[in-house]
Amino acid sequence: MPLGDNLGDKSDSRYCGVETEFNDDMPHVLSHNINGGFDFVVAPLMEPGYRPSLIDNASKDSSVLPFAGSDLVLSPSQWSSHVVGKISSWIDLDAEDDTLREDSEIALKQELAWASHLSLQACLLPTPKGPSCGNYARCVNQILQNLNNMQLWLRIPLEKSEVDDDDAVNGVTDGMAIEITDSWELWNSFRVLCEHHSQLSVALDVLSSLPSANSLGRWIGEPVKAAILHTDSFLTNARGYPCLSKRHQNLLNSFFYYSIQIVLSGKPVHKLPATSGVNQTDNYAQQAQRHDLRSYLDYVGYLYQKMEPLPEQERFELGYRDFLQSPLQPLMDNLEAQTYETFEKDSVKYIQYQRAVSKALVDRVSDENASATTVVLMVVGAGRGPLVRASLQAAEETGRKLKVYAVEKNPNAVVTLHSLVKLEGWENNVTIISCDMRCWEAPEKADILVSELLGSFGDNELSPECLDGAQRFLKPDGISIPSSYTSFIQPVTTSKLYNDVKLHKDLLHFETAYVVKLHRLSKLSPSQSVFTFTHPNYSPNKSNQRYKKLRFEMPNDTGSTIIHGFAGYFDAILYKDVHLGIEPTTATPNMFSWFPIFFPLRSPIYVKAGAPLEFHIWRCCGNTKVWYEWCVTSPTSSPIHNSNGRSYWVGL
Repeated sequence: MPLGDNLGDKSDSRYCGVETEFNDDMPHVLSHNINGGFDFVVAPLMEPGYRPSLIDNASKDSSVLPFAGSDLVLSPSQWSSHVVGKISSWIDLDAEDDTLREDSEIALKQELAWASHLSLQACLLPTPKGPSCGNYARCVNQILQNLNNMQLWLRIPLEKSEVDDDDAVNGVTDGMAIEITDSWELWNSFRVLCEHHSQLSVALDVLSSLPSANSLGRWIGEPVKAAILHTDSFLTNARGYPCLSKRHQNLLNSFFYYSIQIVLSGKPVHKLPATSGVNQTDNYAQQAQRHDLRSYLDYVGYLYQKMEPLPEQERFELGYRDFLQSPLQPLMDNLEAQTYETFEKDSVKYIQYQRAVSKALVDRVSDENASATTVVLMVVGAGRGPLVRASLQAAEETGRKLKVYAVEKNPNAVVTLHSLVKLEGWENNVTIISCDMRCWEAPEKADILVSELLGSFGDNELSPECLDGAQRFLKPDGISIPSSYTSFIQPVTTSKLYNDVKLHKDLLHFETAYVVKLHRLSKLSPSQSVFTFTHPNYSPNKSNQRYKKLRFEMPNDTGSTIIHGFAGYFDAILYKDVHLGIEPTTATPNMFSWFPIFFPLRSPIYVKAGAPLEFHIWRCCGNTKVWYEWCVTSPTSSPIHNSNGRSYWVGL
């Protein structure tokens, strides 16, 4: 039974599982736990005392492996929907003892073959027994090469020892060497050995004490599928019932938000208070029928139902989460009606534009001259007219007279513009120009030049080139809206996006910048500014080529990290104090016209705790195209991505 129906959330985190002991009566195990309120069980598939080496050679061919019942004891849908296989915890493929190591490899392959036969959706692999797990990873990697759609969840304890001073971060305190435990290192070592395979994921063991918030944040960008919550991690509330610390509650809320399923584990450690009342016998009978862990499940359900429902904008964006899209080519291609319609629904953006035009009009024409002066305003890249409408509304709001030129190169959008002008009765105020702004010869100079040519990275849809070309329309003291914009970038862990790019198995996709609604990612360091463009630009030696070297520092308590790429944003000043943008710390609320941009790395970069990350990015301009190149030079060097724009460019 799902934990609840949180408005807008239809994710897997609604389903809660329970870890069970071995029992060869699987129908009973399943019915007991499903009736107890759980949605699935994490159950051992093999009798725990089984060891392949204990079966004598004579009976090997005729012996039956001691699995928990045949495949017929449950229906195929019950196996696949309600059972996660738990691989035997005694398995140790890196043991010094040859017999144990060989037994472990045989048993692991037998159990996963059986799980695959049952069409289970996932199996829980035991935690590596030590930091050296090469043979375990080798065996798992072999299995992954021929696995069906089943996911393998590697069990990793959620722990990292916290040390305060810088010396301790480097492993030394008071002259004594100390060992820093960081379970993320164990996971990273294992997944690198398995070549970042997309079917290898994590099940985190949540313990009673938690690492720092920065350290926990790393895991959001990792492929965490489940969080195993132990009963001894619970506290006791004033009424004697189980509850969690505030930090554990916040952690569970983030698990729910990122579709990570909760699995309860352990024996009940709370003695629940008896319910007072006349029907004491009935109460005892009810308690006997209740699942041992029901009070823990009820608390997890309470936390789930207490979550704030997703805002309307996030519900609208659900289908776009972590979905890679190629950026628009607005100069090379004409946009479709559906694309225009999506952007036109973004009322917040046009309210900001209207505010900017209003302020510019008031600055341009004083109240005394308002009735005698007509301001010439040009909308370059008018589309289907939303900026024309915003500008005319600003004129009405401020009591200024306005003459508008709407310049648009897309002949299909021009049809809509003519229809709009006629419908609204703007014939005396608006002149439509069906032409590329770079080719048009304007009959007069403009006081105000308005455009919405910004991309997710600010300049990535060629706003600088277009506005430099259109600048000749502007009076020497004319105003450009926007007046400037700056791109920002930050390093991220995002296993999901890395694996999605890797699926293409080519260089081109690793050298393409994608527009994406970022969701399952860890932001490892605050974003830094990259390129700034200002309009109008009257510099005699103006060039839109740019280069920036950035140095990112990760907080010491984060621990080591892996960088899959860089998330890019922009912030624009429309006019004076009116801005809009998507940089996380200053983002315009409730605006959905732009998702961030993602620059992938061909090979993920490991960054040791406390080490800086050095990143280089170039904006390159040719006769027919503009492109970016990027690379990392510290702590290790990556290749320079997209050299000469060989994989990704924006056409002029």
